[in-house]
Amino acid sequence: MSLLRRRWLLPVALLTFVACSERKSTPTEPASPPAQAPDSATAAQPKPAPPAPADTSDVQDVAAYLAGLPVKQASALRPLSARPEWQRFAADADESWTNYHSTRTEKIEAWARQELDSVRRTSPVVFYPFSGPDLLNAVTVFPQSDAYVLIGLEPVGTVPGQASLESPKLYNAVKTSLWSVLNFSFFRTNSMAVDLKSLELDGSLPLILLFAARTNHQVTDVKYVRLSPEGQLIPADSADAKSKLVPGVEVDMRNADGHEQKVYYFSADLSDWKLGQTKASILQYARSLGPLTTYVKSATYLMHKSYFSQVRNLILERSRYVLQDDSGIAMKYFKPSDWQFIHYGTYRRPIPMFAKHYQPALTAAYQDSVNKARPLPFGTGYNWRVNDSNLMLAKRLTGPSS
Repeated sequence: MSLLRRRWLLPVALLTFVACSERKSTPTEPASPPAQAPDSATAAQPKPAPPAPADTSDVQDVAAYLAGLPVKQASALRPLSARPEWQRFAADADESWTNYHSTRTEKIEAWARQELDSVRRTSPVVFYPFSGPDLLNAVTVFPQSDAYVLIGLEPVGTVPGQASLESPKLYNAVKTSLWSVLNFSFFRTNSMAVDLKSLELDGSLPLILLFAARTNHQVTDVKYVRLSPEGQLIPADSADAKSKLVPGVEVDMRNADGHEQKVYYFSADLSDWKLGQTKASILQYARSLGPLTTYVKSATYLMHKSYFSQVRNLILERSRYVLQDDSGIAMKYFKPSDWQFIHYGTYRRPIPMFAKHYQPALTAAYQDSVNKARPLPFGTGYNWRVNDSNLMLAKRLTGPSS
């Protein structure tokens, strides 16, 4: 067995254990949203104190260092990158990412060029709810968009400082956090709740920076922001401490072609009851962005549930395109008169822990002999194996509502 497989892959037995551990922590869906105890996947996270202003003068070097890539010759991190432990971490990371790009990135890029060419040319804003810090898949599928709006329960975090970068625990923390997304294409919510609350990785931002570096982006600036109750983006230090404001971060970056792009990450619970507490400011903000291209995968079937109606309705009202796996919006919510569908891959049943979200209507769509499903040459979502995965592209037939 290769070094890469020993370090980054687990046998099927361990994967089964992972699924079991998730199942144990997933409660039975209530008939109506509970007043005080929402679904565990959306349990309210402790609110950290507003972060200090970011020192972004060398943020690209921090991103590169976290990614196991070379830093500038004059960088203050140069001595750290000369340490044997970082050298081993970087070599291991290179091997892992080389494997990832050959088995996933190249296949996704080839598929997207063929199947999403017109979609990508008309997708200035990619809206990715329930994403966590997964910038990786967003920029791989939609590489030329102007803005990516990511939303997850994980705290925003900060640009790692000297103490975090010098910590001997950093390298293992990075490996642990990346394990599931590099092997199975998704983050595990319950694991991330633990992984991103350490000294070394205190939230989503460090992984977003890492993904930017590993997708050949140059990070140029980081700004901590918040959303006002009206859905306006404001600097974090102008926030009213008494208001229930949604914390976020803006990452400015430049891709390999020189295209300036922005990544926004917001730490927000998208359940209806929690949106009521924040005046749905995250949805008001999304409405201000113009027509959206929505991307959803590995979303724990939350928008199948009655108490995620507000975010579901926003997507259906404001999206020009929706690209999702079966864990996104259930087929029954799409009006056939408003949407055209293209199905990719294979749909059988959700994995056992989500069995109750099986969709007979989706099975029927995949069995349509006239509009046959198209091939999907890579794995994605909870059914992560190549021949078990599915994606659906929904194209709006009429303009998004205002």
